[in-house]
Amino acid sequence: MKGGVLEVLLVSSEDLKHAHILGSSKYYVILCYGSEVFTSKITQEGDKKVWWNEKFVFKLSPSEWKDVTKLRLSIMEKDKFHEDHFAGEATVYLRGVLKEGNQKGQIELKPAPYNVVLRDGTYKGEVKVGLKFISNVEADMVGTEKTGCSGVPERQAVSVYRTILNFTLLRIPWPRFLLFHGRATDQSSKKNK
Repeated sequence: MKGGVLEVLLVSSEDLKHAHILGSSKYYVILCYGSEVFTSKITQEGDKKVWWNEKFVFKLSPSEWKDVTKLRLSIMEKDKFHEDHFAGEATVYLRGVLKEGNQKGQIELKPAPYNVVLRDGTYKGEVKVGLKFISNVEADMVGTEKTGCSGVPERQAVSVYRTILNFTLLRIPWPRFLLFHGRATDQSSKKNK
């Protein structure tokens, strides 16, 4: 049975929401189309922009590309000690692209920006994605792993160490601690002279 191939070029994103106050952030994207799920490489932010330049190929049966009409991109911020943070989600509606691609045999769209929507429904940042759909291609579905597409991955196990750190570090009055530490250092250096 002939189906189609959807190629998604994940280019970059910018102005994403940060969960970390200090340091640069590392991001990855979970791409969901129908029952297929792909995860991008983890990339570090540089100058307010994150670059992936990664291509993903979704092999589709005729029923899939006629029934499923959107591609969901969940942007996640990597955390070393805790569960990864949801940085936002972009949705690319594909009905028109798939319909025109089916009529012409193929269609290619240059990378375009899509708004990143946060959990509260506001917009923060954008992700740049390019698309290419080729119809009437033998979609070899054998060997393709099928998993559910819930968007955000299942909750990761929470580290006890990270929980204690979060609880303790947020409650330390850092300015007072640093002030007294500075005074103690000054007094000890005066005594040594």
